[in-house]
Amino acid sequence: MSVPQLSNSENCIKSTARARLMTIYTKKGDKGKTSLGSGVKVWKNSERVEAYGTIDELNSILGVVSSECVNIKKGYSSFLAEIIHQVQDDLFSIGSYLSNPANSNLIELLSQRTLVFEKYIDEMTEKMPELSNFILPGGGKVGALFQNARAVSRRCERNIVALSRKATINEDVLQYINRLSDLLFTMSRWANHNEKNKEIIWKRR
Repeated sequence: MSVPQLSNSENCIKSTARARLMTIYTKKGDKGKTSLGSGVKVWKNSERVEAYGTIDELNSILGVVSSECVNIKKGYSSFLAEIIHQVQDDLFSIGSYLSNPANSNLIELLSQRTLVFEKYIDEMTEKMPELSNFILPGGGKVGALFQNARAVSRRCERNIVALSRKATINEDVLQYINRLSDLLFTMSRWANHNEKNKEIIWKRR
């Protein structure tokens, strides 16, 4: 039996698909260096790469939280998923800026977004029991994942602060990340509150 021959158009599609697959890896970073958005090559453990790399890590974790919120299919979870989507967009912009400060136009609205965070925090906090003690991370799965994201957000902040001691960083970025961890903490509490998961108070031993 003869083997069917691919047409020119099919060959073109196959070649294009192969080219797209090839772009997944470039081998340019095999020796421990990477190119910033500006084109400058630096070590992969440099302060700048650590800063935007942790932003990427946080974004990935929020993707997990978002998928869990979507699976719940309740009003409160849809509200949380929408906030996460907004934050993920912001994080991409922040990561691009940290990789190349010339992309400062991408973070022009960050200060306004921080004000929106404060509004979300106040709205949720007003509908929950007053918090007068430290609580242990946990509760339900979504609440625990938000706490995980909060901890990574704090690490983002530490890495950006470390970078800011060697390079100029827009203060709106630091303010945004600082407020984001507060928002994620509140979202954790809001998820547990709506799922009726009891908050566990930390007891000094």
